Amino acid sequence: MKNHLALLACLALAAGCATKSTDIAANYVSATQYQNYSCAQLAEEARAVSAKAAQLSGTQDRRATNDKWIVGAGVIVFWPALLLTKGNDHLAAELGQLKGEKEAIEAAARKKGCSIRFNRG
Repeated sequence: MKNHLALLACLALAAGCATKSTDIAANYVSATQYQNYSCAQLAEEARAVSAKAAQLSGTQDRRATNDKWIVGAGVIVFWPALLLTKGNDHLAAELGQLKGEKEAIEAAARKKGCSIRFNRG
């Protein structure tokens, strides 16, 4: 019986749990799309991208935490609960894109001599 529960937990973790925001890698985004931006425009874009990334990170982390609780409850109490995990979806993809945009903005700012730095959190 314990082997069956362990197998169910492993399958649920592999197939459906949301990833923590810190574990989502940045997608490559070329800095050339920002080459014609002024330092002020880069700063404004940086603020907008940071705000959206922070919002999505919070949502993604809540999903990851909820999925862990669901898996725990599913393994211990009620295995059909394992079907309720959210998994990695469009939020993770969008967050990866935003992380890439942050890197591209920072690279463009460095090239122009602007002092724009993102917190790495």
